[in-house]
Amino acid sequence: MDFNMKKLASDAGTFFTRAVQFTEEKLGGAERTELDAHFENLMTRADSTKNWTEKIMRQTEVVLQPNPTARVEEFVYEKLEKKGPARQRTVELLGQYMTDAGNDFGAGTPYGGALIKVGESQKLLGLAEKEFVQASTINFLTPLRNFLEGDYKAMAKERKLLQNKRLDLDASKTRLRKAKAAEARASGEQEVRVAQAEFDRQAEITRLLLEGISTTHANHLRCLNEFVEAQMTYYAQCYQYMVDLQKQMGSFPTTFLPNSSAPLPPVTVPIPAAPPGASELTAAELQPASGTRRARVLYDYDAGDSSELSLLADEMITVYSVPGLGSDWLMSERGTQKGKVPVAYLELLK
Repeated sequence: MDFNMKKLASDAGTFFTRAVQFTEEKLGGAERTELDAHFENLMTRADSTKNWTEKIMRQTEVVLQPNPTARVEEFVYEKLEKKGPARQRTVELLGQYMTDAGNDFGAGTPYGGALIKVGESQKLLGLAEKEFVQASTINFLTPLRNFLEGDYKAMAKERKLLQNKRLDLDASKTRLRKAKAAEARASGEQEVRVAQAEFDRQAEITRLLLEGISTTHANHLRCLNEFVEAQMTYYAQCYQYMVDLQKQMGSFPTTFLPNSSAPLPPVTVPIPAAPPGASELTAAELQPASGTRRARVLYDYDAGDSSELSLLADEMITVYSVPGLGSDWLMSERGTQKGKVPVAYLELLK
């Protein structure tokens, strides 16, 4: 107990001496030992590396997980060293909604089938995004975090020790200058030599750690290359998925209004009425205005009225144009049945 009290008193005395020395330096009333320019540059470079690494790491986390609530939750689970619940990416959730809607509307309908196709592609995009996030976290974020929580903390600790050794050295120099008696001066000189040796030893340790920043930059460069590779792979996958989806979407029927980019459902065009005084023409009485062609039905079509013909996907029919129908419709024949059909539901054959 007596030993501990003596140590406590000694530590308190040292702390007080350092505080006095630091205050006098700030007030300009005491000299201080300056580090050489190379050492100062090393410390500046280390601080700059730490500050920019923090910013890059935080913004990368935002890119990989834009949801701030999810980021906080992941941080808490990480600190607790527990695995968090599986979380769907936003694009995966969109894909699930589209798939469910397509099944509800009917996979055999143009819109329902298209929703399912797009939903499946969104899920693939979500899986690719997960792989990108995982690779970026392991190969890029983790090394940055290890530097901040490991190497830089060790540098900061040694720099703090160096600061204390410098304060002790300068305080001993101040006492030596104030000493008048020969005995006091001899004791002061011995104290300065010890403080100088401790300061030099700590400066060398700190310098070696600070020079390791060059190795840190080389490691972070390698990690940056891996991050770019993961990002390139991710975007290449996304591009390929969207190219494939675009090809699939080209098989679904769409019609467009002039100067409009919004797809609209096929419009039913009524057959023109007969002139006054004449009997109304039926679909069976309309004669071809051009040569007949064979056509394959792309999708099921339910006739809207008696002038139209219902279709089944993949069946073969004969089609031709007649006056008054417009460019979106053709007359069709299937055995003894006749009726107009939308062109968008057909693949005209040579």
